[in-house]
Amino acid sequence: MPLVTQKDTIIALSTPPGQSAIALIRLSGKSALSIVNHFFKTKDLFLCASHTVHFGTLLDDHQAVLDEVVVTLFRAPTSFTKEDVVEISCHGAYFIIHRILQIMIRQGARMAQPGEFTQRAFFNGQLDLTQAEAVADLIAARSATAHKTAMHHLKGGLSKSVRLLKDKIMHFAALLELSLDFAEEDVPVAAKEDLKKLVQDILDTIQPMLESFTLGNAIKHGIPMAIVGQPNAGKSTLLNTLLQEERALVSSIPGTTRDFIEGTLMIEGVHFQLIDTAGLHHTEDMVESMGIQKTYEIIKKSHLILYIFDISSTTAQQIEKKLSQIKSFNIPTLVIANKIDRVTPAVVQDFCHAFRCVPIAAQLGKNIQQLKKTILEQIQLAKISSIDTIITNERHYESLLRSKEAMEKVLQGIQNELSNELLVLDIRTVLEHLGTLVGEVTTEDVLGHIFAKFCIGK
Repeated sequence: MPLVTQKDTIIALSTPPGQSAIALIRLSGKSALSIVNHFFKTKDLFLCASHTVHFGTLLDDHQAVLDEVVVTLFRAPTSFTKEDVVEISCHGAYFIIHRILQIMIRQGARMAQPGEFTQRAFFNGQLDLTQAEAVADLIAARSATAHKTAMHHLKGGLSKSVRLLKDKIMHFAALLELSLDFAEEDVPVAAKEDLKKLVQDILDTIQPMLESFTLGNAIKHGIPMAIVGQPNAGKSTLLNTLLQEERALVSSIPGTTRDFIEGTLMIEGVHFQLIDTAGLHHTEDMVESMGIQKTYEIIKKSHLILYIFDISSTTAQQIEKKLSQIKSFNIPTLVIANKIDRVTPAVVQDFCHAFRCVPIAAQLGKNIQQLKKTILEQIQLAKISSIDTIITNERHYESLLRSKEAMEKVLQGIQNELSNELLVLDIRTVLEHLGTLVGEVTTEDVLGHIFAKFCIGK
């Protein structure tokens, strides 16, 4: 999205298009009050205080009553965009919405581009770039965890972490600059070991943020979780039971699932992308073989593997062999013993002791709540809650990664006894990358790409 002038007054429908009880139309800009005031004859909006709500009739350009509306007024600079903002709540008929947009545009407004309201909030200093991006994440949040993370960023949690990081770097840079100023004099400024300790402290601050990205990205888009096992182990039955719907075809004939079937599962506010895969076994069937190959591709992309076996027909040796294959992917694996209703409690106890598995009867729904609880433990939900700042955005991750790489060059430079002039150059590079993260340093292309992904009206 190209950057546009902020001199215009913009207008957009901020609620989803289509017939509804209520629709909300938003205007922002220096002419927002005068444009709406021209058609809203119940009150003179110029005489009304900010953050006030007014009920009345909205006339069209022929002075005929168009609709009964509620007008909400936000005066600059105490609005989302820091401009005058007027919101019109009208009835959600397509004709009414279209006519209001039409008459307001004729009066001088223009249609907003995607994300332009938030873009103005960024340019006017209401939000930094991480907070602006959090607006889109908040709208798109599909789980309580994703919502919590987006709210943390919107309130400036990530910005605060970056500012603290920059303060540490600025302190380090100040020591280097000071040593340059007093290079000709015999004044001790900072010992080499002290500088190395400072750099390591900065790296130790960046590293957990980088490591949180894998988890954060999964929280944002849904944690991928693959159900794998031998044919007829109960993979599809487990999928259907967890989703509480008949998503997958269940049959006693081995190899029923030849491709993969997906479903969305929510466990205590955490969003999972659950994938039922083809059975892991050798087959001469070409189509089934392609499904098994696809299974291995899905396993590689998963954050958690649910390995399920039929406890009534699987030997310990078979389980060990299959687990050794799965564990080669180095992905957390939860072992599930299915069909426990077909064996004695002693058999269940032996298998669960040997493989630390969760015993269930998927078809009967037995122990499914225990399984869900164990899944949450496997993804370390408590760890998610304890992390101050979780990185969910690839752009943020890249900026932090470049910052870390530049900081490692500084550390290497200290060890190689490079001059402070060269170290200062690398420090400036770090600060540039962090500035890019929060939007202090950016380009038109980057901003255009970010805001183009927003919905219109936000």
